[in-house]
Amino acid sequence: MFNDDTSARQVGNMALLPINTKVRGPAPLAAVKFAAYPRSAADAHAFVHPVECIRFRANCLFRNFEIKGPADRLMIYLILFISECLTKLAPTPGKPSPGYQEALKLLQTQAVDTFALPGDAGFPLNSLYHAPANRMDADALRSYLTQTRTELAIRLVDRLYTHEQVLGPDGQPTGQLGARSNKPSKWWMSFQKRR
Repeated sequence: MFNDDTSARQVGNMALLPINTKVRGPAPLAAVKFAAYPRSAADAHAFVHPVECIRFRANCLFRNFEIKGPADRLMIYLILFISECLTKLAPTPGKPSPGYQEALKLLQTQAVDTFALPGDAGFPLNSLYHAPANRMDADALRSYLTQTRTELAIRLVDRLYTHEQVLGPDGQPTGQLGARSNKPSKWWMSFQKRR
């Protein structure tokens, strides 16, 4: 869907797609605004990042998939970032998973930390990505990826730490949302071990 969009700016061979975000940055704003997550494929066209959260679990199961264009390269990059985030939040011996607020701080910090761009020595998939043509393009790509990583980190934490159901006196759910869970979703964290 995004691979055919010729209006999207490209740096190297990665698309800089519009997003719906409150995080400041150079990304073009999506034409359609969503309260939470897109409900249909038509809605998803206007907002790529929640779709990555939704598709991550399916896409990380594939060992290979065909790259059809610049939007696919952005999707692969975001899948790798989500995988890094899940690894960061995983419990280790003697250290449990962080709570919601701490996870939000950890992932927002990771989103803005220094990271390698295509063409840099530390970039994991240099064979699939072209380096930015010049310093100005590299700065634009770094700014765009920082903004998208930050937005994705915020939305990922919201997905991982869901609201708990409020139970009534009869023990049945009331339909009201309670406090956030103090542990990440085990269903999401199970994908942390995928390579």
